[in-house]
Amino acid sequence: MSNDHDSHAVVLPAPGPEFLPHTVAHHFDTSEQEFQAAKLGFWLFLATEILLFGGLFAAYFYFHENYPETFKRGGAQLNWILGALNTTVLLISSWTMAMGVRSAQTSQKRKMLLYLGLTALGAVTFLVVKFFEYKAKYDHGLMPGRFFTDEHGLMGDVPFAPQFFSIYFTATGLHGLHVLVGLCLILWIIKGGARGRFHANYYLPVDLVGLYWHLVDLIWIFLFPLLYLVP
Repeated sequence: MSNDHDSHAVVLPAPGPEFLPHTVAHHFDTSEQEFQAAKLGFWLFLATEILLFGGLFAAYFYFHENYPETFKRGGAQLNWILGALNTTVLLISSWTMAMGVRSAQTSQKRKMLLYLGLTALGAVTFLVVKFFEYKAKYDHGLMPGRFFTDEHGLMGDVPFAPQFFSIYFTATGLHGLHVLVGLCLILWIIKGGARGRFHANYYLPVDLVGLYWHLVDLIWIFLFPLLYLVP
């Protein structure tokens, strides 16, 4: 049976000696079929991610409508400068990711590794900035739910204050987890790219990780104004 599979194997040649050929999975007839199936499956996965964050956005709008003063006071405790910095970092990283995908499509190995490395650096920068944001909230007792103490009285006596920070930490924490996952995926494709796995004839993993990273950036584009600016 293995010989039968081998006889029908589709091998995508490497465009140069520094790259590796790619063997299309045995259950696909062509490389195009493999590519389209993977893209469709990944778009379905991204749709579930949108539904996940959509629930958080729905909670935000519902409680914002009922406790506008709390959201105004809570938003004032968030550092919009750090939020804007992280927004800038993610926008730049989205561009470097796009350039990394383009470099993979054109078999420019060194450029691909450079752009992917810059994207990974952007992810690390985002997480470091978010750590200092969280630390400031911890120092002031502005934590979610039962951990809320408001040691300096920054929120006053407005209702729903602990729940506001529950929404803030849930939304930004879940997004931060996605950034961390994205960082791990980027490092994975950097490793594969360094070995020459990705080139003009096979760049599917780079393309899919790029789609994931763009979604992570897009979600933050909504979170930043809603949490830091709109209240």
